Amino acid sequence: MAKAIKLTEEGLKKLQDELENLKTQGRTDIAEKIKVARGYGDLSENSEYDEAKNEQAKIEARIVELEGMLKNVELIAEKKSAGKTVTVGSKVKVLDIEFEEEMEFRVVGSAEADPGNGLISDESPVGKALLGKKVGETVKAETPDGEIEFKIVAISK
Repeated sequence: MAKAIKLTEEGLKKLQDELENLKTQGRTDIAEKIKVARGYGDLSENSEYDEAKNEQAKIEARIVELEGMLKNVELIAEKKSAGKTVTVGSKVKVLDIEFEEEMEFRVVGSAEADPGNGLISDESPVGKALLGKKVGETVKAETPDGEIEFKIVAISK
């Protein structure tokens, strides 16, 4: 059985929108590129055609990937204990103890993770360390840059 893909409602909508866009606009755009490239003549030496075909393969592979993910979605439900402990879907405000800097993360499933935008995976070292913890607790996480220590300041949904 395939591994469940944990997603928030926003994450699910984002993947569904991407899939719809690729199936409609993406396929239409690439078909036009292939048509134009064919007009350039001999296909054996036509880099535009090769590039368009490679792009088409990437789009089709992403469509298959998204369809597979969406078949195995486990929607992250709002829990009644919202705000008491960190769960997947929680927004967590933490204080980096070493740098005395506040940061905010949202713990999400790995398919939705985007660390640059504050979305951290429940499977990442920081995500794992935060899960199940309460406001006021201190957590340590071993990251590629070394151990970091956070104090949980606030938890919300």
